[in-house]
Amino acid sequence: MELTRRSFLKFSGASIGAGLVGGLGFDLKPAYARVRELKIAKAKVAKSVCTYCSVSCGVLVYSLTDGAMNVKPRVIHIEGDPDDPVNRGTLCPKGATLKDFVNSPQRITKPLYRAPGAKEWKEISWDEALNRIARLIKDTRDRTFIEKDQEGRTVNRCESIFWLMGCTMENEPGYLGVKLGRLLGLVALETQARV
Repeated sequence: MELTRRSFLKFSGASIGAGLVGGLGFDLKPAYARVRELKIAKAKVAKSVCTYCSVSCGVLVYSLTDGAMNVKPRVIHIEGDPDDPVNRGTLCPKGATLKDFVNSPQRITKPLYRAPGAKEWKEISWDEALNRIARLIKDTRDRTFIEKDQEGRTVNRCESIFWLMGCTMENEPGYLGVKLGRLLGLVALETQARV
């Protein structure tokens, strides 16, 4: 029998059809009946907010751990929160890469301080960082606070500190941050949420 292109296609089609119908002699029912387990089936889910822009899209962060006491859970999946009224489950390309951002080995997770004139950053504790920030704010405000303007009117303002809050804050911390800035008498106050 001479093998032509037409006879080859007929033979191939017949073989594939027989394989699909008969399963090539294998019983495929158990394979079809087994439901594939999702990678997030045993993961814990936490609601959060995307860190990239001021839209504040809601995200679901799935983390997995083996249950050991000293093991830090690792993020295995991040997706848009379908119950969030802002994005309704969708994410932009930057938000879709949040898992890589969270799991990056270059991600800074501790406060760093570089003294004036120094070339290297040094790691400091959170208590040390927060105390330093609070001390610098208080000293600057005390030194530059304006109680009355040139015409003698009470203004109670501080023009030497700029207060900026980023998009990673939700409404409540943003609201409290604005209130704290107003309490300090800051004029240059901005938040991406415009609270």
